Amino acid sequence: MSEPRTVVIAAFPGVELLEVTGPAEVFSVASRLAGPAAPGYRVEVAAPAAGPLVTAAGVRLVADRALAEVGPGVDTLLVAGAMAQDGGRLRAVVPPELVGWVAGAAPQVRRLGGVCAGVHVLAAAGLLAGRPATTHWLTAGQLAAEHPEVAVDADPIFIRSGRIWTCAGVTAALDLALALVAEDLGARIALETARAMVMYVKRPGGQRQFSVPLSVQDGADDRVDELCRWLVENLQRPVPLEEMAGRAHLSVRHFGRVFRARTGRTPAGYLEELRVEAARRLLEDGSRTLPEVAAVCGLGTVETLHRAFRRRTGTTPAEYRRRFRPHPDAR
Repeated sequence: MSEPRTVVIAAFPGVELLEVTGPAEVFSVASRLAGPAAPGYRVEVAAPAAGPLVTAAGVRLVADRALAEVGPGVDTLLVAGAMAQDGGRLRAVVPPELVGWVAGAAPQVRRLGGVCAGVHVLAAAGLLAGRPATTHWLTAGQLAAEHPEVAVDADPIFIRSGRIWTCAGVTAALDLALALVAEDLGARIALETARAMVMYVKRPGGQRQFSVPLSVQDGADDRVDELCRWLVENLQRPVPLEEMAGRAHLSVRHFGRVFRARTGRTPAGYLEELRVEAARRLLEDGSRTLPEVAAVCGLGTVETLHRAFRRRTGTTPAEYRRRFRPHPDAR
């Protein structure tokens, strides 16, 4: 029997439950499917103190050991994360004691991963400088602002940069774990694990398809905020750039700069995201045909809908409808 790989999942009080239990379940299922002849996984949860640990869900986990007790021989270290309200916005929680421990432990492990807001801990530990990284779309702006040395990409489900992996929000922890299984045990075991857990071995599209494109960066500009609200209510009709600038009482050139600084997007790109988001919700409902969806969302034709939808979500309207509407008979 081969010795299992030791996976340590670093947690702390208030951690997101699924970011700990999700990867643990993937590794457990993969170990059982691989059988005794293949090296499976031994998963341990480590926290600032051993023992009961209350998660963000209110469910208690039991940390196997304190962070200080984690010794050599760790194959993979995953850092789970958490978010907390701060001034009406959700922001990543970055415990200083965890940052220091991760910085010291990182050189001793073969592979390192940040899960959702846990990516912020890796960045604070100086492990992502000069690397591409992703995190939950809600905190990607925070990561980019606090760590300009990190090449933040808010769309991918996960990113690998050498031995360091980062992943998006919550359930993306399962996608990351499956990718690690594929690297260790091969694509067949990863596929069997995904099937056993009734999930995609590699889900189509990025995390943009799950986010509402109404979040904007920190700051205040009532002109842009009011325009954004107006756009949501007027998606069905054409809205040229000149009209948007006029409603914000700015010149076209100055409006483009102000809008991008406020939202992180061009006006045209933002409007397209709003329309695709509206289309996504109509597709989930399933009561309208694709030509109707295109018209209601201001995209005009099915061809335009298809191009915009694939550009923004990485999948097609028909595929999205098959996956997310309550009934499988796509129109």
